[in-house]
This record gives sequence, structure tokens and C-alpha cells, in this order.
Amino acid sequence: MSVGIFIITHNNIGQQLLETARIMLGTCPLQAADFAIYSDCELETAISEAKSRINELDNGDGVLVLTDMYGSTPSNIATRLANSNSVIVISGINLPMLIRVLNYPRLNLEQLAEKASSGGHDGIMICK
Repeated sequence: MSVGIFIITHNNIGQQLLETARIMLGTCPLQAADFAIYSDCELETAISEAKSRINELDNGDGVLVLTDMYGSTPSNIATRLANSNSVIVISGINLPMLIRVLNYPRLNLEQLAEKASSGGHDGIMICK
């Protein structure tokens, strides 16, 4: 078993990040799904659908939820999912974060969350 990855973002940001990561890596070593949130979404319906997808992704090792911007609707939906020890939410997804996560498919949920955070942070650079 392994940790599931659930990406919740505005519009199709998550889909594009996941597709790009799959192309770069040639595969997706973890079970992963994206969930696009649009400005006209019905919040309670979106939360219900997100919970359903979490249940599909959780094979017993938990789910790492990555979202784009803290405090936004996708982030607020994600934090509503983190009601147990089997879900960890990290905001600020970027491609380095996602690639780092997918490169460590054997880590447990807590370790994978640390890799996600460090990958996202370390992937930000000032290029002079």
C-alpha cells in the first residue's frame, strides 16, 4: 500500500501539474487525483465530492492533500478533509513539490508531507 495524493486547486492548475509530473517522470508512482474548483462551485457539494475522492484514494496509508493557496476556496475545502490522522493538507503546491512527493512513493504520510514541504520550499529560487 501507499499514500494517496489528492490535488485540490483553482480551475485546472492541479490537473496540469499532475499531467506535467507524469510526463517528466514517465509514470505516476502513487495513486493520484486532482479536483478542480471553479468560482461558481457549490461549497457543500464540492466538500462532499472531495470526501468521496479521499475515500477512494486512501488504501490504508492515508492521503496527502496538496492545494494551491492557503485561505482560498480549494484550501478551505482541503482543510475540511483533515479531520483525522489519515489526511494531511499542505498548501502552496508547485511543480518541485509534486515531483519531490512522487519521487518518494515508499514514505509514510508524515514523511511524505515533510518531503512535500521541503520540495516546495527548496524549489523556490531567486534567479539572477
